[in-house]
Amino acid sequence: MMSASTKTKYLRYYKLATKIFKIAVVVFLASSIALTIVYKWANPPITPLMLKRVVEQVFDGKEIKLKKEWVDIRDISGNMTMSVIASEDNNFLKHYGIDFKAIKRARELNKTRKHKLGASTISQQTAKNVFLFPSRTYIRKGFELYFTELIELIWGKERIMEVYLNVIETGDGIYGVEAASRQYFNKPASKLSKMEAAKIAAILPNPLKYKILNPGSYVRRRSATISQLSGKLIRPEWVKRKKQ
Repeated sequence: MMSASTKTKYLRYYKLATKIFKIAVVVFLASSIALTIVYKWANPPITPLMLKRVVEQVFDGKEIKLKKEWVDIRDISGNMTMSVIASEDNNFLKHYGIDFKAIKRARELNKTRKHKLGASTISQQTAKNVFLFPSRTYIRKGFELYFTELIELIWGKERIMEVYLNVIETGDGIYGVEAASRQYFNKPASKLSKMEAAKIAAILPNPLKYKILNPGSYVRRRSATISQLSGKLIRPEWVKRKKQ
């Protein structure tokens, strides 16, 4: 049996560990909420994914490539906004961060699909890109859901879309739709046509695999579908205010 002194020792360690855990939780909650509030107005200078790609480039002996240019949501074509909604998250304006109907639908369709259908919302993708390093674990998913609800509550839909369109990976070392628009179409994102925007949206599931210039049959079909669907969706007021 454990002696009284040993029990006292373990109890002391347990109380210390519990205290440290509680402090860590409070610090995490306070810092994560504070950072989310800061990013409501300040633009994230870099994301964990960008850092990961740079490290990969260094280890592969490649030239470091990181092209990005932040632009205000008012300087991004409404065609681009509607294309990513049509492509990535049809219910972006309706849900509160998580689209349970889309999750259920994706599970059913993926049983027979070659190209798997994702169910992560634009809000989830934004939270993942801005706050978390890429990984496929339940712990990371839990943090993703936490940050998703934070940005839905603190940022709102327009700011979420603005951040998403500025940090999303759009090619090898290319991030955001402004850099993508200039790289592929030699024009600012404010001038993107419906089809050009659809092409950028079409590669987002895997921008390191799919190509905007000289695209394969999958990207061509997907672009046409996105372009058609984007014209049928109801545009939010903050998109209607922009010059097309």
